[in-house]
Amino acid sequence: MVELKEVELKKDKSVFGQISEYNHEKVVFCHDKETGLKAIIGIHNTVLGPALGGTRMWSYASEAEALDDVLRLSRGMTYKAAISGLNLGGGKAVIIGDAKKDKNEALLRRFGRFVKNLNGAYITAEDVGMTTKDMEYIRMETEHVSGLPESMGGGGDPSPVTAYGTYMGMKAAAKKAFGSDSLSGKKISVQGVGHVGGYLVELLAKENAQIFITDIYEDRLREVSAKYNAKIVGMDEIYDLDVDIYSPCALGGTINDNTLGRLKCQVIAGCANNQLRDETVHGPALVDKGIVYAPDFLINAGGLINVYSELHGYNRESAYAQTERIYGYTLDIFEMAEKEGMYTQLAATKMAEKRINSISKVRSTF
Repeated sequence: MVELKEVELKKDKSVFGQISEYNHEKVVFCHDKETGLKAIIGIHNTVLGPALGGTRMWSYASEAEALDDVLRLSRGMTYKAAISGLNLGGGKAVIIGDAKKDKNEALLRRFGRFVKNLNGAYITAEDVGMTTKDMEYIRMETEHVSGLPESMGGGGDPSPVTAYGTYMGMKAAAKKAFGSDSLSGKKISVQGVGHVGGYLVELLAKENAQIFITDIYEDRLREVSAKYNAKIVGMDEIYDLDVDIYSPCALGGTINDNTLGRLKCQVIAGCANNQLRDETVHGPALVDKGIVYAPDFLINAGGLINVYSELHGYNRESAYAQTERIYGYTLDIFEMAEKEGMYTQLAATKMAEKRINSISKVRSTF
């Protein structure tokens, strides 16, 4: 049973107003009473190929917040695929609920039916609150799934590759800010040590960085702290630390009006999506503060690169090699931003849009 639910309006905008703000092609609201499924699938742009993006399960404060998240995330996936040279469009899905309490096989398989009904326009994968096992359940209902276990011909958990790309982008940002890409001895605060953040901490520890961590899950914090000798700090305290690099690796919007004036770092480079609450406000503000910002959708593209490779016969070495190119791409964006007098997120967006527009002209001839 499919049922459209009334969505709370963001800033007095209609649902269609919110959708048109980011120029989405399609947004699907999924509701199933029997399993308790409440989900939204956002397809932003399919010029370059089918929309591929993970499904996130989160306890959103409201349906409006969930809609805003899926719209911003799917838009980011469009740019992530484009700037990484992948023949993919941008899409994302969110399931409203507590992944530790509400997730079960029936709910996931019902979600899989919704994905199936999109006939390949959207390919899902794992994101926050989801695992490769969850992808197995979804795969029972649709073939349009990536991020599958290696035993099923997939690439397994994409988190290590996402972390590696973020690490490459962070090193490029360090080279820009400090003149060297070495992170040895650098003070780095990592906000969120889940799947990706934890792997990033491992890479930083191997380079002898001084690491500060925070997370909403105390057990995870203690585990990562003990394993990598990282210092635990409070959720709000993370913004006031005197560090070289701030790495947001949880949910988006952490660079905002409240936090921007408190940050004392010289570099921001993390794996979270949509780190700037308002790109047009906080992007230029980072330039004014002299902070080198590595665009999120560029440096966290490793996971997408990894799951994309599954569509053509998975090869881990190839996925890592392509992810390593993020280092050079990031330096290119810094150069472009400086040359054209713009903030780095805008430079990355323009580069992605240039590729999309050029390919749209090629495909319009068929």
